[in-house]
Order: sequence, then structure tokens, then C-alpha cells
Amino acid sequence: MQPTLPAKQSGFTLLELMIVVAVVGILANIAYASYSSSVTKSRRNVAQGCLMEQAQYMERVYTTNMSYASAALPAADAQQCQADLSAQYTFSLPAASLTASAFVVQATAIGTQADNDATCATMTVTQTGARTPASNCW
Repeated sequence: MQPTLPAKQSGFTLLELMIVVAVVGILANIAYASYSSSVTKSRRNVAQGCLMEQAQYMERVYTTNMSYASAALPAADAQQCQADLSAQYTFSLPAASLTASAFVVQATAIGTQADNDATCATMTVTQTGARTPASNCW
């Protein structure tokens, strides 16, 4: 009688499993960074739309009063886009920039939006349609 040999076992070794976990972790890290960047850009685009909406509101005020001097932005609850972005941006009409013939509407990033989008943290639109900052933000 011959002694029986144990059957060859098949499966994954711990080293193979750790390599798979590392690769999955690296891919997840890349995917999350891409997702985060897309969310930041999307919020910035919505804020730009809100700025344009507010600039149009200011033009309606001028058409009615023939002056920007007495204007004020609508409350956040009156404008849906402002309410939707209240956790990422604050919208303002700086008093120093408000004259009878000129205005500047400003959106300032707050919280994680400001951290993730430092180059475009403060965006403005004037009565002439000039937008700042110009570098890859608009």
C-alpha cells in the first residue's frame, strides 16, 4: 500500500489578497479625487449662474429706478439658487461698489468649497458684464 498524498489545496494566499486590497484602495483614491473635483466645479458653475441671475436682477432695478444706488439683493429664500448653495457660497452686493451707475455682485466660497477651489474662491460680476477672476474660473 502506498501512502496517500494530501490533495493540493487551491485558493488565495494572504500576499495575493493584500495586493488586491492595495490596488482597489489606489483606484478608489483616484476615483474619489476625481469625483470631488467634479462636485467642486459643478457648484462653481451653479454659483456663476446665480451671479448672472443677480446681475439681471440689478439691471431690472436700474430699469425701474434709473439707479443702482437703492438696490439690495433678494433674500436667499427668495432665490432658489442662492438657497441651494447657502452651505458653499455667500452672495453679496458690497456697499463700497454700489453707486447710481455701477454695481458689483460677489459670490464668496465658504467651507470645503473654499478649501477645494482656492483660485476661484471669490467671483464677481459688474454692470458691464466684467467677470473676475478670469483664469479658468468662468
